[in-house]
Amino acid sequence: MKTLFLSSAGVRFPIIKRELLKVLPKAPSQLSLSFVNTAANVVEDDTFSKEDEKELRNMGFSVQVVDIAGKNEGELREILGNQDVIYVEGGNGFYLLKQVKESGFEKVIKELIDRGVVYVGVSSGTYIACPTIEMHEWKRVVDNRYGLESLEAMGLVPFLISVHYNREKYRELIKRGISKTTLPVRVLTDDQALLVKDGRVTLVGDGEEVVVE
Repeated sequence: MKTLFLSSAGVRFPIIKRELLKVLPKAPSQLSLSFVNTAANVVEDDTFSKEDEKELRNMGFSVQVVDIAGKNEGELREILGNQDVIYVEGGNGFYLLKQVKESGFEKVIKELIDRGVVYVGVSSGTYIACPTIEMHEWKRVVDNRYGLESLEAMGLVPFLISVHYNREKYRELIKRGISKTTLPVRVLTDDQALLVKDGRVTLVGDGEEVVVE
């Protein structure tokens, strides 16, 4: 069974933690988890990442921290090959996508998902699961794409996901972005996630799904 858990916020948010626990095949104490913190390594304040990592350990997971930057496909296959959950933390999505493309992470993660490994995406980790990360440009003036010529991402789902909708400063910017894209868009608040099981998509968390018109 292919399982993706794509969220706006991480497990430091109690609602996201609650929903993730529901989809795990076993108790966290029986699962190995790779915490991919690459996107957070280039942001000014990575407190959110450290808090998520701490919470994952508190939940009982056997956690290994993985930075995919500088790795190759063979190394990633060896590092991630025996894991039950791959948790891709948020941060700078452009930097993350660059490392995904250069390291071979996309090929490796698709193999692992096909084998039943659970993919958890948080913010930028959710963005890269989409066909493109164009929504990462909806909220800010981007002055550094880290050399990316294309925003094409992994395409684990056939739609875009816009995150952090409950942050008032982003609402109008997200609406504008949705009006310009040619792809379907799902919108998440920080209390919501999309659970994708064998292609079936379910909104989980608190509140109704946001519909932007």
